[in-house]
Amino acid sequence: MIVGVPKETFPGERRVALFPGVAQQLVKIGHSVLLEFGAGEAAGFLDAAYQENGAQIAPNRAEVFTAADVIVQVRAPGANPEAGKSDIELLRNGQFLIGFCEPFTAGDETRAVAARGAALLSMELMPRITRAQSMDALSSMATIAGYKAVLLAADALPRMFPMLMTAAGTIAPARVLVIGAGVAGLQAIATARRLGAVVSGYDVRTAVKEQVESLGAKFVVLDLETGAAEGKGGYAKAMDEAFYRRQRELMTQVVREQDVVITTAAVPGKRAPILITREMVQAMSPGSVVIDIAAERGGNCEITKPGETVVERGVSVLGPLNLPSAIPYHASQLYARNVLTFIKHLTKEGRINLDLKDEITRDTLVTHGGEVVNPRVREAIGLPALPSETGTPAVAAAS
Repeated sequence: MIVGVPKETFPGERRVALFPGVAQQLVKIGHSVLLEFGAGEAAGFLDAAYQENGAQIAPNRAEVFTAADVIVQVRAPGANPEAGKSDIELLRNGQFLIGFCEPFTAGDETRAVAARGAALLSMELMPRITRAQSMDALSSMATIAGYKAVLLAADALPRMFPMLMTAAGTIAPARVLVIGAGVAGLQAIATARRLGAVVSGYDVRTAVKEQVESLGAKFVVLDLETGAAEGKGGYAKAMDEAFYRRQRELMTQVVREQDVVITTAAVPGKRAPILITREMVQAMSPGSVVIDIAAERGGNCEITKPGETVVERGVSVLGPLNLPSAIPYHASQLYARNVLTFIKHLTKEGRINLDLKDEITRDTLVTHGGEVVNPRVREAIGLPALPSETGTPAVAAAS
């Protein structure tokens, strides 16, 4: 089976879907790896390193798509709507495409991939079950984002994070609040603590209190009814506007005491909830910083502008985009290992085996046989439900 890796074409994307070590592992188990010329350079991986590990280099993108049985990307067309259009035309019937693809919002791209007869498998839809932990690319990228967000905050804040006792006097530690205690939030808490800040964490899911405190942070408790706030797979669930309004009222006093607020609250497939209002930002001391990791989903802060820095009464509100790409070397390593494990899971006797009775395969499969087959995706993009099927395994792809 030939695994193809085209160069990422989304503006500013520096990651690559496979790094040389994973290419070597794929070759060892009998597969071939074909990369577009220069695919890994932006992440720090030269073509020579791939060749030393058994991969082959193609002189152009079309050759990768023509030869490969499986195309692996960081951003498949749905997550790369402009430049990715040309990739859809290169797909063929029976080919497999693995990557992030914004399945709940990229309806046009998803239908176009289905029309080409390719099988699209979405890394975003990996179920959060024990068996799938090593394939959970969202968690891997969230780890990178949480870490990088703290570094951005430390750089933007006009004061130091740790407490210092010097001959010139004592410097008080910075106070950091992390909103959202998922993977990104917990990594942000851990990183801020390592830098010496006094850290607090908040999440609507009180079940994560122990995790926050285990990292040395204080868990912020607001007087809210949170029992129904945890959704399927451990993700936060969207609540009604009355809940968020009450949450914002109680959060105002907490926020005004912080030097840094890092927001990470996101609900899969939906706009990020507004948790930090303009009034909250205005109540913070001049020089304070808000880092809105959820900027790509609209932002948790009312005044966030994705990709920009907004200054409101001396408070800087940063809306960074694609944080994992800012640390492309390790982001690529983590993503590639997730992909490697996923390919191993899908492969039987050197071929992709789509066993639809398997939860991991069934949940991640978006298109197959010319149809959008994932029920959640069909509902999200406005397609009627398909007739129920028995989940008979389908085998495809050349060995």
